[in-house]
Amino acid sequence: MRVLWLCNIMLPAYAKAHDLPYSVREGWLTGCLERISKGEDQDNKIELGICFPAQGDIASGSEVIDDITYYGFNEDLEHPEIYDGTVENRFHVILDDFKPDLLHIFGAEFPHSLAMLRAFGNPERTLLGIQGLCCEIAREYMAELPLEIQQSTTFRDRLKNDSIVQQQEKYKIRAEHEREAILLTGNITGRTAFDREVTSKINPEARYFAMNETMRPCFYQGKWDESRIEPHSIFLSQGDYPLKGFHFMIEAMPRLLEKYPDTQLYVAGNNIIGKGDSKYPYFMRASAYGKYLKSLLFKYKLKKNVTMLGTLSDEEMKERFLKSSVFVCPSIVENSPNSMCEAMLLGMPVVAAKVGGIESLITENKEGVLFKRADVEGLSDAILQIWDEPVIAGVFGDNARKRALITHDPDKNYRRLIEIYTEITRG
Repeated sequence: MRVLWLCNIMLPAYAKAHDLPYSVREGWLTGCLERISKGEDQDNKIELGICFPAQGDIASGSEVIDDITYYGFNEDLEHPEIYDGTVENRFHVILDDFKPDLLHIFGAEFPHSLAMLRAFGNPERTLLGIQGLCCEIAREYMAELPLEIQQSTTFRDRLKNDSIVQQQEKYKIRAEHEREAILLTGNITGRTAFDREVTSKINPEARYFAMNETMRPCFYQGKWDESRIEPHSIFLSQGDYPLKGFHFMIEAMPRLLEKYPDTQLYVAGNNIIGKGDSKYPYFMRASAYGKYLKSLLFKYKLKKNVTMLGTLSDEEMKERFLKSSVFVCPSIVENSPNSMCEAMLLGMPVVAAKVGGIESLITENKEGVLFKRADVEGLSDAILQIWDEPVIAGVFGDNARKRALITHDPDKNYRRLIEIYTEITRG
């Protein structure tokens, strides 16, 4: 069985062979790659090809490493809303060379996914993996920000043509590309009732295969322990655009501080409320959303209670999970946030907005505490419930870990992947 993967990053296996920098955020792909390379399934032996975005000579060439054929292609990753039709030409060359029995695309939201689907033109032998859903992101993007904030712009926004309104418009464009990609495939993999419902409305003819995702390896080791945490510390894995609900969390802080004055909030990812690692002064790099967050911090006098951590490695993320008393996902929409799944694997108390696919991953008041979308009071109540009832919170964390170890079982998920490949190729 010849299977061609289309990925949105360079995989570590290729990068390590050439001493190139790489991302560790796609541990699922690396795990599957290692198993395929070892030939674990002798009854369904896979010859694998991998396409990934690259620059320079890599973008136009191919190379075989450990029996895996790698192909690069060029794409403007900084502007994923822009569709470049010339990528189709590169994909025709790759397809003619590799001649796949099955095409597996990871992520419907990228322009290269649509380009490959157009080039391949074989829906019945195409498997499209759903990650985020741009159509839902575009619809919910403003996350109930005040109208004047939605419409405001900064020097940085004007320079980059990237105001909040323009960001939403970009997602609307990506949603159209995503919609066409879903229409052009005959097979879809997803993980939640939410992504199944959304994709079936777009393409009711496509076969849907439920397939859970495997998390990064380090999160299968270690366990959250209340005796080792920083009391009343909250961890958010991201907060650099409205969708992630950082502003809801800030607005919930005064009520938390009223009862627990030592409350601290830690936020990973791009620092949009301070200088961070940038060489430019803040006024030059501040976005409208970042300025709004800073205004909320000033309003509620939270400067000493909020720490921006910057971009963290997988091990650094794990360390922050294990130090914090609660993980919070305040997003206005999510399908299956990996950060929440990683927190569950570690047995950490979780608070999450009841949106999108969250309820497919966690059971309310058994494995975590859920609250209504955009409900600041409900968010603070949920966190206070965790802190006020530590024994119950610990039980929730243990229950979440038990569920996550089943949901994200690498062996089970790999076998499921092979089952899906076999069913599609055998018709």
